[in-house]
Amino acid sequence: MISVKCPHCRVGLKVDEGKLPPNITSFKCPKCKQPINISVLSSKGGDVFSATDDVTQLILKSHEKAGTITIMADENTRQQIFPLPEGINIIGRKSSQSSQATIHIETADRTMSREHIRIEVRKDSKGFKHFLSDNNSKNHTLYNSSYLEKGEIVILNNNDEIIIGNTTLRFNE
Repeated sequence: MISVKCPHCRVGLKVDEGKLPPNITSFKCPKCKQPINISVLSSKGGDVFSATDDVTQLILKSHEKAGTITIMADENTRQQIFPLPEGINIIGRKSSQSSQATIHIETADRTMSREHIRIEVRKDSKGFKHFLSDNNSKNHTLYNSSYLEKGEIVILNNNDEIIIGNTTLRFNE
């Protein structure tokens, strides 16, 4: 938690920097309803707070960042990058039909299920851990050249390759 003071009404606020959505640039003060502009930066040092009349800067510890999934471009799919928020992420093909997926990949790859894989992101004292499993897909999941067995869970590492259907994904911390 970081202490922030509204530059308009000077009310003190507590902000949980781990719950800020990606690419956020402002939020409304709960008291005066005026926008509070923010910049989210990374730092290897501790948390730092500074404020001016128009910008509040939040600097996060580098280990506070969860991973991302990059969808590699091919003839059926354009490159896409998705942050992996803390909690359960169900990843699959975007479809007009209803789906429980939280991350929808825009693709023409019909061998990818609408709810193909599950990545659970858990925070611990050293940062985030990412747990990959197949989500009962029809065409299974290939993880670093090996198929995941039913019920198998693996911990993702930087630059791991995941293939769902005919589409390649890359995990990055």
